[in-house]
Amino acid sequence: MFDKILIANRGEIACRVIKTARKMGIKTVAIYSDADKQALHVQMADEAIHIGPPPANQSYIVIDKVMDAIKQSGAQAVHPGYGFLSENAKFAEALEEAGVAFVGPPKGAIEAMGDKITSKKIAQDAQVSTVPGYMGLIEDADEAVKISNEIGYPVMIKASAGGGGKGMRIAWNDQEAREGFQSSKNEAANSFGDDRIFIEKFVTQPRHIEIQVLCDAHGNGIYLNERECSIQRRNQKVVEEAPSPFLDEATRKAMGEQSVALAKAVGYASAGTVEFIVDGDKNFYFLEMNTRLQVEHPVTELITGVDLVEQMIRVANGEPLTITQDDVGINGWAIENRVYAEDPYRNFLPSIGRLTRYRPPAEIAAGPMQDNGKWADDAIEGKAFAVRNDTGVYEGGEISMYYDPMIAKLCTWAPTRDEAIEAMRTALDGFELEGIGHNLPFVAAVMDHPKFISGDMTTAFIEEEYPEGFEGVSLPDEALRKIAAAAAAMYRVAEIRRTRVSGRMDNHERRVGTKWVVTLQDQEFPVKVKADKKGSTIKFADGEKLRVSSDWTPGDQLATLKVGGETLVLKVGKISGGFCIRSRGAELDVHVRSPRQAELAKLMPEKVAPDTSKMLLCPMPGLIVKVDVEVGDTVQEGQALCTVEAMKMENILRAEKTTVVTKINAAAGDSLAVDDVIMEFE
Repeated sequence: MFDKILIANRGEIACRVIKTARKMGIKTVAIYSDADKQALHVQMADEAIHIGPPPANQSYIVIDKVMDAIKQSGAQAVHPGYGFLSENAKFAEALEEAGVAFVGPPKGAIEAMGDKITSKKIAQDAQVSTVPGYMGLIEDADEAVKISNEIGYPVMIKASAGGGGKGMRIAWNDQEAREGFQSSKNEAANSFGDDRIFIEKFVTQPRHIEIQVLCDAHGNGIYLNERECSIQRRNQKVVEEAPSPFLDEATRKAMGEQSVALAKAVGYASAGTVEFIVDGDKNFYFLEMNTRLQVEHPVTELITGVDLVEQMIRVANGEPLTITQDDVGINGWAIENRVYAEDPYRNFLPSIGRLTRYRPPAEIAAGPMQDNGKWADDAIEGKAFAVRNDTGVYEGGEISMYYDPMIAKLCTWAPTRDEAIEAMRTALDGFELEGIGHNLPFVAAVMDHPKFISGDMTTAFIEEEYPEGFEGVSLPDEALRKIAAAAAAMYRVAEIRRTRVSGRMDNHERRVGTKWVVTLQDQEFPVKVKADKKGSTIKFADGEKLRVSSDWTPGDQLATLKVGGETLVLKVGKISGGFCIRSRGAELDVHVRSPRQAELAKLMPEKVAPDTSKMLLCPMPGLIVKVDVEVGDTVQEGQALCTVEAMKMENILRAEKTTVVTKINAAAGDSLAVDDVIMEFE
């Protein structure tokens, strides 16, 4: 076995690989850019080597710099993680020439499957069903428009060397095909150093389901079931689960066997993923093969008990698989939510900054693995659920504009899908994250969405269910009552503390009342609080009573309470006369007032937001790539105004109405903050 492995990556995947290497007794080497000097993966590794400036194309994807780090460290093997150089055949070739093991597939398999155009042709030759499309290279936007018309709209414009949603656009007409071609080409060049583009038919109402394969260099290959990855935004996955709620055993077997056959056809050896589009009749079409570890691999590990990173390392060491297809089962259900540094209230645009508070829920193991990488028979006995959090950040750390906006991958496991969802709801409620915009409210809302709960979703879920964007969650009356009862009980505790503050003026004793009016989500709940040593009984105006008990103390930002006999987890912040509470994706200002205060509060004028309708504001911290208009231009609704790049993604900002440009405050190359004024209109 190897003595030392270098991880040619950063963030959560580097930390993930380090954990398994440490378990196997293998020393690890991290590499880092200037922006990652204090990163978690650098702190976790046994040693770390600096490789250059923050931009990935000057550090993490520069093969010569990574090879220098390998030489300095004396590492015998390299795990590439995902992204960066993980599917770069030239990197695999450089390692082979240097006598360093690549913890991934052979160079030939990367070349054959890593290139989407080549892989489509191989899949067709192997009698694998593929989506109609144009497999040749496309030279310019005019040719892209011509091909799109021949295939028929809608079409998907893709970077041949792409992955992770980078370099992908859906076009519904000629204008979008022209714009999408150029943006995809630019993103592909910046992210992968390869700007080749191809076009295929976009299948409407599709589900995105992928098969995990594992092969060795001795001709053995197995599939470890499927993952459902249909909930996506901007072609990037947000929620994954295993198994899929849609597949039956026959379809699973057919997809799995085709995937293994395809892998064997190119001499594949390592972990890899074959992705499919599946329609409503369970017809499946090959999309691509990712010749690397997938972001969402934890859900497969949770239902099979197989440590995929360990198996990759063992295969790279020349060992045969000890797991056969008959050994692979489906044990329970697992769900993963990707926690991103992005603002769901601003159309999921990236957010950067410092994590002033980062307290993920405690991890709970489902049970031990055996030496062969499978769950022991009694591993989950007595364990109702498991919680896993793969992360690469820490409290006080910074989310950089140079890399992917992922903060963590929160996973839950339980015997059934419903139980796994409920475990995820509780885990999300207990996830403390402050300092940046994040998508916790959105993924919490998804966990409660009827369409997700039913399992009847497609890749268009977000567009269909949130057509005007995510505007927050409105909780039902039952949930509001529980929060109102909890807030009344907590406010009483806070009031008691305030009465004990020393230095009060004479004859100004503060009394704690029993009657309060709790206001939240535009509703009022008059309540009466009756307290004792074990908790409080909250009586509502209609006579309903809820018993509240907890050990919450003022200042705690997380409250775990029993309300009406059920557990309620709340994130709690302080506002004047109440709390800012987050629960199940809802963010609520909860005011607790005396009856007289509540009466007077209704007379207070509401603060009016400033009018920004005649301005184009920068929706995220980013770099202006280009400005498409000039002062004096008349712009039409939907017309492109400028392009902003952030976290390797290009975002085209468009006019919301027909108007005239009166002032432009930014130019290509300018770095802007959120809400900076880019241009003004008549």
